[in-house]
Amino acid sequence: MFTIQNHLEKRNGHLIIAGVDTTNLTQEFGTPLYVTNEQRIRDNFNTYQKAFSHADLYYAAKANYNLTIMRILAQEGAGADVFSDGELYMALLAGIPGDRILFNGNSKTDRELAMAVETGVRISVDSLDELHALSRIASSGQKTVDIAFRVNPDVSPKTHPKISTGLKTSKFGIPHQDVVAAYKEAVELPGINPIGMHCHIGSQILDTSPFSEAINRMMDLVEQVTRLGVELEFLDLGSGLGIPYKKGEMVPTPQDLADIVLPIFNKRSQAIGIKLKLIIEPGRYIVGDTTILLTTVNTVKTAIKKFVGVDAGFNLLIRPAMYDSYHHVVVANKVDAKVSGIYTVVGPICETGDILASDRELPVVVKDDIIAILDVGAYGFSMSSQYNGRPRCTELLVNNGQVDVIRKGEDFDDLMMNQIVPSRFL
Repeated sequence: MFTIQNHLEKRNGHLIIAGVDTTNLTQEFGTPLYVTNEQRIRDNFNTYQKAFSHADLYYAAKANYNLTIMRILAQEGAGADVFSDGELYMALLAGIPGDRILFNGNSKTDRELAMAVETGVRISVDSLDELHALSRIASSGQKTVDIAFRVNPDVSPKTHPKISTGLKTSKFGIPHQDVVAAYKEAVELPGINPIGMHCHIGSQILDTSPFSEAINRMMDLVEQVTRLGVELEFLDLGSGLGIPYKKGEMVPTPQDLADIVLPIFNKRSQAIGIKLKLIIEPGRYIVGDTTILLTTVNTVKTAIKKFVGVDAGFNLLIRPAMYDSYHHVVVANKVDAKVSGIYTVVGPICETGDILASDRELPVVVKDDIIAILDVGAYGFSMSSQYNGRPRCTELLVNNGQVDVIRKGEDFDDLMMNQIVPSRFL
């Protein structure tokens, strides 16, 4: 057996995940097919937990909010960073305690704020408008809600512009120069208990140096807010650590991140004279490399390029179309075969941008081969759609040879779900 990438192997010319032959999975369940390795989720979380042993890890649910995956993480002791009432619902259903959930988001509805207050979760407040709405909702129900303010620290994470969340031009957070004034206002409002501070600078970050700038800026603000008499209990630094989507790509580890963040955090906390709990929000690192997408070749066509047309498109994996992101691909039923040529893997969607993998060295590809797209556990199924009237696919969980369905594939009835045809059209 030869390790292709961490938990993936090849055996008898086939791709193996968690002891399971991927070609057998496609024969039983069809394609497209998302397949997730349970043990890899646990291992990734434990790697992060080891690096940040005295911090709290709040899983970023937006990366993948499948209930089974969230229950796995709840078993491992994760809290949750949620970005909607739906994600909050899933986190609570997964068994994550309300006091270990942070409700994040730049444009929360009053309904979402009311749900957060009712369930007793902490809220990361993104604007003064939101602060006033939250005060009104909480005080009308004679409740007090624990909050943090989300800070826009104006730190460049050196990543794709569409996933840079800490720039001053970003829609997220209160500008860092206005944050102290926001705390002054918060302490005077009914129903509001400011106990934390929060930031997040971006995603798929491959250089840890911006975290040094971010933690120093945040600790400057913590010091200023503490001088106001506000007793902060936690600092949430977000996360955004990248993973190696390309073979051989060198990326920082959770320990590398901890080695940057923790000395500054501990030294500054001691100098200020406070005991803060540090919160980190890993998402992509926890689930990104745990999952593959299996898809069948429908056609191979030679034109300006050799196009491999498969039955999964950006309806199931939008990252390449949205971010020009790279995902490694292999022919799952012939992983031992020698490279034959350069192929571009495309989906069936009626959009020119439906390209999953451009100009890849692959063995001879023919109709009915199985293509495996790697590292799709983060922002894969969670960003999927029914575009072009395509039902979403089955999700499987595999562990040491065991296979469980964790989401049934949709059918045509699901395309019609909640649609109502007025009687005059019947």
